[in-house]
Amino acid sequence: MTEPLRPIRAPFVTAGPCGVAIRDRLKGLTVRDEQVLRLVGAHLGALAGADLKARCADGLGHSTERWAARKRELTPPSSSRWAGAITKASHDQWALARRCHAAHIRSLEAGITAIAHRLSQPIGAKGSKKASGGYRSRREWHTKKRRLHVLSDRLERERADFEAGRVHIVRGGKRLLNTRHHLPAAQLSQAQWRERWQAERWFLQADGESGKRYGNETIRLTPDGEVSIKLPAPLAHLANAAHGRYALSARVRFAHRGQEWADRVEANRAVAYRIHLDVTPGRWYLSASWQPQPIAIIPLQAALAGGVIGVDTNADHLAAWRLDVHGNPIGNPRQFSYDLTGAAGHRDAQVRHALTRLLHWARRCQVRAIAIEDLDFAQDKTREKHGRNKRFRRLISGMPTGKLKARLTSMAQRAGIRVIAVDPAYTSRWGAQHWQHPLTSQRRQTSRHDAAAIAIARRAQQHPIRRRTPPPPHDQSDRAGHRSAQADRRAARREETRHRTPDHAHDAPGPDTARTRVTSALNTVRGAPVHHVHWSGTVIVLLPMKPESHCLLTRK
Repeated sequence: MTEPLRPIRAPFVTAGPCGVAIRDRLKGLTVRDEQVLRLVGAHLGALAGADLKARCADGLGHSTERWAARKRELTPPSSSRWAGAITKASHDQWALARRCHAAHIRSLEAGITAIAHRLSQPIGAKGSKKASGGYRSRREWHTKKRRLHVLSDRLERERADFEAGRVHIVRGGKRLLNTRHHLPAAQLSQAQWRERWQAERWFLQADGESGKRYGNETIRLTPDGEVSIKLPAPLAHLANAAHGRYALSARVRFAHRGQEWADRVEANRAVAYRIHLDVTPGRWYLSASWQPQPIAIIPLQAALAGGVIGVDTNADHLAAWRLDVHGNPIGNPRQFSYDLTGAAGHRDAQVRHALTRLLHWARRCQVRAIAIEDLDFAQDKTREKHGRNKRFRRLISGMPTGKLKARLTSMAQRAGIRVIAVDPAYTSRWGAQHWQHPLTSQRRQTSRHDAAAIAIARRAQQHPIRRRTPPPPHDQSDRAGHRSAQADRRAARREETRHRTPDHAHDAPGPDTARTRVTSALNTVRGAPVHHVHWSGTVIVLLPMKPESHCLLTRK
């Protein structure tokens, strides 16, 4: 390797999830229940839209006094708790749009830098691994020159909006809004699209309140599964329970984390709820979310006490290999495949199924740590970095790095397994260089991804990725002791390739060294021994010949 190595970050144990969310279907709703839910959602959705408009108008001049004034304005047409939930949701949505705006500006800056660099190169100039070359033709150069001006103007407008605190938010989603102009391609009628649009703009969510009855006074869910909603003031005449509440006919039973949720509501700890409609099948759902108790992060060495499983993330599978505490591979590699085509629900289910099989294998092996790469393709996804290589851009864009890390962290914590994040630098290259060929046999074909999994696990254990050089046999060099030790972490060039030295090189004489051993003469009679007689300065060799004659040969 001629280019200098970039610094490699130390591995660390990832923190647990900051939130938990579970969902169950509202079965057995009557026609009146659905009518009430639609009326409440539409009424609160209109209030939420007006409040979000006011929050965006405030921009950077927002303050706690302005927040309190907006809440006071929303209290008469709803309630104090509904007003608090709406204003908080508007503030969170504005903050999310602000972060996305900053990310968009960084993406534009990266694209402009890439185009400007390639325009500065001669046409047809070849690039290197670290820097791109020039464009292929004059026509492409001219097209990219025009695109550079377009991106520059767009960046100037976005920076002006960001400095002024202006954000652009579409309640209901920009993707669904653009679908309105492509109804035949989406296989939707105008009425079907309108129903989806209205359902996405409804507001039926309430934040939890610690110390209140069952953790929420706005949307209440009792331990026996009864759901009741605090009706807004204009819809209080629809109440069928005391204190202006409406109780639904459906009963909720959380199959996943149900006991954890029950413990929280019985202790009157905060739980947030959201009711939403899935228009396609026409089903109503209730989601519950809360913040779990933070779990202390254990030291790295304690997590690695039982070995580690290295996982290499790919576009269609997870390559995993188990290592012992000394960094040696155990058994055969495993692959957990998934299919990321189709709808979002299908992709999410595929990722969860692959992670579930991985965690089950880790528990069978009694391993308490899984090492993964701390991947982030935010900069590599830019359109201008890889030029015409659309296949590679589509590949890295399709890899679920963020979703996979979030789900693995949450599922591993529940299974009692720690997740260790390592620097992804050179893991695939060094893994294939040092581990792929030695672990390949007639019965096992080791892929580049399997070798990368070993490199990831060894980096988590803070071992060098390079394999130990096998020592020579005994009585040939230093009693096979000095070459089997690991390279020290502070040793220079320890991660580079160690060139193999032949075992006989230690005993080979130099070109100017005088010969001190005697070369044996060839036997002339098969099976007859050769006798050596050593004199001072003279070598006498007796060769077996006919019994009646012997020949004496001498050599100075």
